[in-house]
Amino acid sequence: MNKKLFLKSVYIVALALSANFVVAQETTLRLVSAFAENGIYVQRLQTWMTKFNAEGKGVLQINFLGGPKAIPTFEVGNAVKTGVVDMAMSTGAFYTNVMPESDFLKLTQISIAEQRKNGAFEAINAVWNEKANMQYLARMVENQPFHIYLNKKIEKPDLNGLKIRITPVYRDFFLELNANVITTPPGEVYSALERGVVDGYGWPIGGIFDLNWQEKTKYRVDPGFYDAEVSILMNLPAFKKLNDVQKTYLNKQLLALEAENTFWAKFTIEEIAKQAKVGIQTISFDAATSKSFKDKAYAVGWAAAQKQSPDVATKFKALFSK
Repeated sequence: MNKKLFLKSVYIVALALSANFVVAQETTLRLVSAFAENGIYVQRLQTWMTKFNAEGKGVLQINFLGGPKAIPTFEVGNAVKTGVVDMAMSTGAFYTNVMPESDFLKLTQISIAEQRKNGAFEAINAVWNEKANMQYLARMVENQPFHIYLNKKIEKPDLNGLKIRITPVYRDFFLELNANVITTPPGEVYSALERGVVDGYGWPIGGIFDLNWQEKTKYRVDPGFYDAEVSILMNLPAFKKLNDVQKTYLNKQLLALEAENTFWAKFTIEEIAKQAKVGIQTISFDAATSKSFKDKAYAVGWAAAQKQSPDVATKFKALFSK
């Protein structure tokens, strides 16, 4: 073999070894939750992570750092943006301090599977990449409408004179309903109800038992409105550092996670029955009032979105609506 052929052979072998080394590299991603560790969201996340790590040996692993005790709820978004952590499970309402558009996700009226088909998923990532240095990976909670929970009865959809704990999700809507709004982290709601600091709160249909709020709740207002969104986010530079094999594996597991979202419809039925069993009464309105109530929620939500980010709101409304 002449020198030229020899060097060429060495080069080819080196390339092959280099490629195999890249494929064989294992990367560990640090993930935090904006929700308490004893809640249903984290329980389902941990089941997914166990499977993820078992099947991802030699490729990708996730190191779960914990919930709000690791990083406070409203600081999680910034931790992902700046790369303090690689990934997080959170909801848009918890990182509006990073980008107000994150709250627009509550207005989706189609499934995440449909969002991936109609261009909504790509549109979300275009905004998240540009404005938050994040990659929006997957939505793991849907079909979970928000409700108003109260310890005082109302006869019509009017919260005048009532102090209601809110997040950005329903701030504008509750103000439209004449509520006095108060913002607190979820961990402080129980004591706020106990001390009479608030008369009620907004929350999805599921999850109040995780926080023992049912002990201080007398009523749930129907119908629900919006759709609770809990998603997996990733720091954009960290995502871009993954090689093709790792990205393929990550996407496979994320799609498997979303495929399990059928769980939430059954969970809703169980939660309604559970709430009734502990004595939480339902406040319902007639059909026309109920429709007006729900229509107002979306009208207020989109109006606020349009005011905050008109171009994004216009594009999202077309993609998110039925």
